[in-house]
Amino acid sequence: MTSDLKVLQVIPKLGYGGAETGCYDIAHYLPENNCKSFIVTSGGELFKFVDKKKVKVFRLPVQSKNPLLILINALILIGIILINNISIVHARSRAPAWSCLFATKLTGRKFVTTFHGTYNFKNNLKKFYNSIMIRSDLIIAGSNFIFSHIKENYSKYLNDKKKLMVIFRGINVDYFDPTSKFDSDENKLLIKWNIEKDKKIILLPGRLTPWKGQEVFIEAINLVNIELGYEAFYAVILGSDQGRDLYKKKLIRLSEQYRLGNQIRFIDHCKDMALAYKVSDIVVSASTEPEAFGRVAVEAQSMQKPIIASNIGGSNETIIDEKTGFLFDSGNAKSLSQKILKILYLDEILLKSIGTEGRKNIVKKFNVEKMCFSTYSEYKRLLN
Repeated sequence: MTSDLKVLQVIPKLGYGGAETGCYDIAHYLPENNCKSFIVTSGGELFKFVDKKKVKVFRLPVQSKNPLLILINALILIGIILINNISIVHARSRAPAWSCLFATKLTGRKFVTTFHGTYNFKNNLKKFYNSIMIRSDLIIAGSNFIFSHIKENYSKYLNDKKKLMVIFRGINVDYFDPTSKFDSDENKLLIKWNIEKDKKIILLPGRLTPWKGQEVFIEAINLVNIELGYEAFYAVILGSDQGRDLYKKKLIRLSEQYRLGNQIRFIDHCKDMALAYKVSDIVVSASTEPEAFGRVAVEAQSMQKPIIASNIGGSNETIIDEKTGFLFDSGNAKSLSQKILKILYLDEILLKSIGTEGRKNIVKKFNVEKMCFSTYSEYKRLLN
């Protein structure tokens, strides 16, 4: 029997970020529970993987911040809502959320938003623009950190009629499972990265942008080398510069300045992130600004790898310090180097225990099934 619940999710692009994968996961979860699922997006890498038999997809330029396009998108959304008898519209980014607000107001449908990041608000105009994410019937925060951020900075937009709650992001623990990878695939990846498995590998995933902490990481690697007196490991900086050529050149110059050219690998992209974690011995998340959730920390734990992360933002919630991973002082290269040294000195029994506890932590609290069920339950409550 088909449910009356029909959900339209609107997202700028279907890439591999947390917001995008969350949208993708919910979209495919709903049909399994006899609900109709719809997505409006401009495209993206994940677009081709959407099961079009289960999820109906509309392509619109909802990535645009142009006020005229936002209005045009709103008018088209009204048509989509009425023709398909949509029950709930769920926006996952600010520009399309403005279109969704107009469309749901005019059609009388329920409006849901997920607050995925802290968003820049240096002036009142920008803060007003961001406030669209608080103007829905149900506001979902991806972590307790984001929940507190909303309370502290957008309280004047909240009222008793609006529900603000936390639903932690989830990852696919079947995909991020160390037992799902083959030795032959690991060997191929190491050859591609020009690495011989004669030393440990420390992995720093994340797009190349200053706040992701690549400079702090390189400085920490240098400090570890000074302490040890030799190069005990390879360091892999995995992420695209997304057009930030000057920043990448700066990182390369910094690594050359510390004479780390033979030790550090700059890798633009890896299609199989679970495999990237599998071949690594230590994973680092060195963000100098708070991560709203911090997928790297969660994925690393699920892959039973020791994670070292900045002690700010979402990582404080996903890592049990000294049990499933380690927290270091954000922006402090010396603090990061000390944590790296600590793990390098750990015996195999303790390392295995950290990996086991890390996976238990993620399976219990941050798996995708839990996220999808919680979101679906809130959709039903909203309608009732």
